Amino acid sequence: MGPEKKKLLNIVVLGVGFMFMFTAFQTCGNIEQTVIKSLNSTEFHGSGYTSMAIIYGVFSASNLIAPSVVAVVGPQFSMFFSGLLYSGYIAVFIYPITWTFYTASVLVGIAAAVLWTAQGNVLAINSSDTTIGRNSGIFWALLQFSLFFGNLYIYCSWHGHVHITNKDRQSVFVTLTVISLVGCFLFFLIRKTASESGASDEGEAAPDSSEDSSTSRSAAPLPGLCSQALDAFVKAGKVLVTKEMLLLSLASAYTGLELTFYSGVYGTCIGAMTRFGQDAKSLIGISGIFIGLGEILGGGIFGLLNRCNRFGRNPVVLLGLITHYLAFYLIFLNIASDAPIAPEEGTQLKAYMEPSVAVALICSFLLGFGDSCFNTQLLSIIGFMFREESAPAFAIFKFIQSIMAAVAFFYSNFLLLHWQLLVLVLFGFAGTITFFLAEWVAVAGRRAFDYDAI
Repeated sequence: MGPEKKKLLNIVVLGVGFMFMFTAFQTCGNIEQTVIKSLNSTEFHGSGYTSMAIIYGVFSASNLIAPSVVAVVGPQFSMFFSGLLYSGYIAVFIYPITWTFYTASVLVGIAAAVLWTAQGNVLAINSSDTTIGRNSGIFWALLQFSLFFGNLYIYCSWHGHVHITNKDRQSVFVTLTVISLVGCFLFFLIRKTASESGASDEGEAAPDSSEDSSTSRSAAPLPGLCSQALDAFVKAGKVLVTKEMLLLSLASAYTGLELTFYSGVYGTCIGAMTRFGQDAKSLIGISGIFIGLGEILGGGIFGLLNRCNRFGRNPVVLLGLITHYLAFYLIFLNIASDAPIAPEEGTQLKAYMEPSVAVALICSFLLGFGDSCFNTQLLSIIGFMFREESAPAFAIFKFIQSIMAAVAFFYSNFLLLHWQLLVLVLFGFAGTITFFLAEWVAVAGRRAFDYDAI
């Protein structure tokens, strides 16, 4: 197999592994607040929003050390061990206990930082300037199939259920845990590229032939690993303060806020709308499917067809902003303002129109499509601008994204829907403007290269 085909196969394996893992985890995040409201046990006092706030808060802080971990352990093992912790978090819901729930939240926050830093590293290693856009789209589309499969399972399992029983909960989360574990083991199918193998060979070359060579070789790895970890941390700090990363920070922050909204808040809102009838709970799954369809379509169009794009990344990001603004306006009209914080019985209120299931699902699709516009272009521009510092650059991106997601999950505990939408509108506008500036910097700095193919 040629080197380019091997790299493409690695991207596909990476995407399929994440698809399995996040079929489990994103489905878990989408339904956990609804599940927690339905728990019969009086001994459990957790909150899905608080758990997600902890995850993304720890995630943001852990991104500062994640490049060091990936540099020492390697991206493949980093993703595998991180995936095991994701599986553990999902398994907590089989027999939920408050302290294990929040402890698992902290561990997943650490694992997430390492997982996504390693993912960015693998993506950059297996891409060139001309394939980074295509590979970002392929990975994103495969990842978002997770929303389709997981939420279809939820719809089939919970169709017609007004209340989620213990048996319903346990059967769903056992299945999700197994699916997540399958994704972990798929990472071992990723093969080393020629550049990685060459670097490894250089590190192992020229062994010492003196009498104490075995002693010196056994003592050498520790200082080497410490040096790698420190170097990765220093590089992350330098990348954080570059003009390019500062310009991309607001767009990264916006993706964190809207990630919280579509992955945790909007599904809860739909499930709380009693005017949607007895199927309101199962509509959470259908909403997730429509979000996934939007993500997949966006990833396919702006990734696989990136070679036809002669106008750069800015039009795609502008399309994403317009799509999201349309979705926010329709949600404002269709969903009751107290839906994010309604009790298990739901809300009887309505917004400014008669609540419509069709409009709610159209908004789900628009949320997913707009999110793919932003994320595929952010992955592409970061991989393009920071090729030599891919691990720290993707760690910084995830640091900013996750800290804003943590803030959003925190205020989702008490902020009404229309105020949450206002925050999204303001950050979306600011993030789009600064992304435009970052793209123009990229164009100006690399005019001598074949930029049109990115």
